[in-house]
Amino acid sequence: MKSFIKTFSIALGSAILSIFIYDVYFKTNSKVVSKQVPETTLIPTNYTYSSSNIAAELTDFTIAAEKTVHAVVHVINTSSYDSDLPAFYRYFYGDDALPDRIGTGSGVIVSPNGYIITNHHVIEDNSEIKITTNDNKTYEATVVGSDPSSDIAVLKINTKEELPYVFFGNSDTTKIGEWVLAVGNPFNLNSTVTAGIISAKARDLNQRDGKNEWYLQTDAAVNQGNSGGALVNTRGELIGINTAITSISGGFVGYSFAVPSNVARKVFEDIIEFGDVQQGLLGVMGQALNSQMAKRFEVNETEGFYITDLEEGLGADLAGLKPNDIIKRVDDISINKFADLSGYLASKRPGEEVDILYNRDGKENKVKVRLEKINRASFFLMELRELTANQKKEYQTQHGLYISNMNNRWLYQKGIDNGFIILEINDQEVNTLKEVKNLKINDLKSILFLKPSGEKERISLQY
Repeated sequence: MKSFIKTFSIALGSAILSIFIYDVYFKTNSKVVSKQVPETTLIPTNYTYSSSNIAAELTDFTIAAEKTVHAVVHVINTSSYDSDLPAFYRYFYGDDALPDRIGTGSGVIVSPNGYIITNHHVIEDNSEIKITTNDNKTYEATVVGSDPSSDIAVLKINTKEELPYVFFGNSDTTKIGEWVLAVGNPFNLNSTVTAGIISAKARDLNQRDGKNEWYLQTDAAVNQGNSGGALVNTRGELIGINTAITSISGGFVGYSFAVPSNVARKVFEDIIEFGDVQQGLLGVMGQALNSQMAKRFEVNETEGFYITDLEEGLGADLAGLKPNDIIKRVDDISINKFADLSGYLASKRPGEEVDILYNRDGKENKVKVRLEKINRASFFLMELRELTANQKKEYQTQHGLYISNMNNRWLYQKGIDNGFIILEINDQEVNTLKEVKNLKINDLKSILFLKPSGEKERISLQY
């Protein structure tokens, strides 16, 4: 009992001593430290905490995928080798033994009766095209029409069944950062769906090649075989046709490119209705502005399209636009580079009107311009136009194409220049731009020219 009282007394004394030491030293010190901290002013914020697990934007792509995957088809292009193989192969084995060349890609059904949009390069040089749907049915397809400049082609398959198809969306309203799905058949893997965002708009992959490119750029994975497939938004609407990748290795490296649906739809409708693409011409010539061009033209603007000249009698000229004007906006599209202007106009037809916002001497003005039918085509580094009635009378010919701009140095060195007439290509008379639009350089054998003097000259292109 005495030992218990002794132990209890020691424990009690230790507790009292500990409390005393904490009160005197530690608590006092903490008060001293707290006096060294300056007063804090509380600033109210608009942040509100939510315990909900729902994201700011839904990222469930199942509905969009379900709407799209059954309408995307596998395109198989069979073509024959021609001059690509060595001569000894043809000599020993004969033309009948030449193997077929197989190319694959994707396509999008855009109507229940079997119209399909794909890329021109997917079906180029075809001798036979077969379509395999998502339910493994195979059809033979015919080419309704194709447009190399936009890389869009239209196919048709015949079936009594009503096919699943994708609705067109408005690619002009897409926004950078918007979720998208790419659907196609990469490496023959049918019905592959990948997701990403719109990375950029109005992308021109090569500003010096003269091609009209106005791509949507995405980071959805696209590989060989995806060409011609669908790019859709989260509602399952078609906003683009997957067309290209830029890659050192040949595989996907983080971004891909699609023809906007507004361009694809316009090309599709033109081919169905007219058999060819109807393009509207503004009638201006010039340069997209940047810091270098702004310095050259002595203007303060670094964005927009600077007009250097106009085509007499066309929409821009008739509407009162002048050289040195800077086009800043067409309808609701800001013009920051040439692709913005050329790409948007590619979705318009002759006869349509567009609102032009332009800068003249530091003041902004607005005018309506009627687009006219493009009356020229680029062929073999020459700008060609169809003959007018006066030109037919002047040159005393009822057929031919007029050379309005000669950029082919080889032909120029042979004496061919602006003002000459092309009468024949490969011994065939030519009359319309459509006849030369799809001609390939490798297929050219000879061209017959008519000089302003009336003299004719045939130039052989066989080397």
